[in-house]
Amino acid sequence: MAFLGRKTVATQCFKHVLELRRKGIVDIVGALSTRHVLDEEESVVSLCEREGVPLLASLEDYLALPEVDVLFSVQYERILTSFELSKASELNVNLHMAPLPEYRGCNQFSWALLDGAEEFGTTLHVMNERIDNGDILFEKRFPIPAACWVEDLYALTVAASVQLFAEHAEQIVTGDYTRTKQSDISARTSSLHFRDEISEMKRVDLSWEADKIHAHVRATSMPGFPPPYYIADGQQQHIVASRYALRNGRLERGSQHPVQQDGR
Repeated sequence: MAFLGRKTVATQCFKHVLELRRKGIVDIVGALSTRHVLDEEESVVSLCEREGVPLLASLEDYLALPEVDVLFSVQYERILTSFELSKASELNVNLHMAPLPEYRGCNQFSWALLDGAEEFGTTLHVMNERIDNGDILFEKRFPIPAACWVEDLYALTVAASVQLFAEHAEQIVTGDYTRTKQSDISARTSSLHFRDEISEMKRVDLSWEADKIHAHVRATSMPGFPPPYYIADGQQQHIVASRYALRNGRLERGSQHPVQQDGR
C-alpha cells in the first residue's frame, strides 16, 4: 500500500499504518507528504525517515512504484486524476474531514458553522474523479457544541478522524467493508465548496446584525490563516477577535475587547 497526506491528522493516521506494518498486515511501498502551516514538529516526513519508509518526492514517484494495491489519502492537497487513481489496483481511499455528502470540498468547518449545523463528522470514502464523491466506507458523526469556533470544530474533527482511521484502516486493507453510494442516502443534503470561496466568507459588513457578525468571525478566525475583515475607505481592515468577548459581549467597531482592527 501507499500513503499520501499532510497536516497533523495525516501524521497521526500514518502512525496507525506503521502499526499495521509492524503486525505484518501491510507493506508500505511509499509515502508522499509536504509541509503545512498547521504541522507540528513530528510529521509524515519525519516518521518515514525514522521508520525507513520510502519517502516519495512527487506523484510521478508514486506512479513509478512497481505495484500498489491500496492507496490512502489523508488531507493531500491535490485532486487525483483518473490516470493517477488507476495506479492502485484495488482501492483508493480518502479521509475527508466532514460528513458526506453534506460538506464536499473545502472550508467545510466554516460552512457548517455558518449554516448553523448541529452535527458534524468525518468520512472514509472511495476516491473517484469527482471531488469527495465516491462511495462511503466508514463514517463518524458528533454534535457541534454551542458557540463553537472554527478551531474548536477543527480539533474535534481531527480527533474523530484519527479515531475513525484507527478503527477501520485494517478492515479497509483486508477488504472487510461495505460500500454505500452517497446518492443512495436520500435523507442527506449535498453541497460542494471551493477553496477560493473563503475570502468572501471572511468579509464582514459592520452593518449586519451582531449575531451574524459573531457567526462569521467564529467561523473564519483560524490561527495560522488570514483573519476575517471589513472594508473601510476602500481598504481591508482585519478583525482580530477576542473569543470571550465575542461569546459574551457586543461586537462594535473600534472597541478594545470585542474586536481589534489591525489595519493590515
